[in-house]
Amino acid sequence: MSADRIGLYPGTFDPVTLGHADIMRRGAKLVDRLIIGVTTNPSKNPMFSSEERMDMVTAEVARLGLDNVEVVGFDALLMKFAEAKGANVIVRGLRAVADFEYEYQMAGMNQQINANIETVFLMADISLQPIASKLVKEIAVYGGDITPFVAPHVRKLVDARVAERGLRGSL
Repeated sequence: MSADRIGLYPGTFDPVTLGHADIMRRGAKLVDRLIIGVTTNPSKNPMFSSEERMDMVTAEVARLGLDNVEVVGFDALLMKFAEAKGANVIVRGLRAVADFEYEYQMAGMNQQINANIETVFLMADISLQPIASKLVKEIAVYGGDITPFVAPHVRKLVDARVAERGLRGSL
């Protein structure tokens, strides 16, 4: 009897983009169960609370019809969280060389913490490579159309948050 392959795809998902959705969909194919770990990262100055981001990601998982995916919030060292969830694979998406340099360093550090948990890198779909949450927020704040970068439910949430906080043109 073989052990289940449990993957963990961590991120802030502020907001969740079509690029994230692509990695979720593809990562879910590689493992028996994929945990989307929505983490806190105050240094990124999030537009949405942890709970709002978890709801957003949960809605995205439902939109994609991913039955083997669970969304969980965490505020801990990634490898400790992975161990607690029984994950044996960390799934990370790569868009560009800059992503690779950072992710390569993180994978090396994570391997030093727990060599039994592998990191798997998935290249972003070529059409989704330029998408970044930070840029999506910037486009929204300056009144641009974020429709090509996020699901419709996310666009509505981002537009509402920008209006609610009076952020238009304030980055």
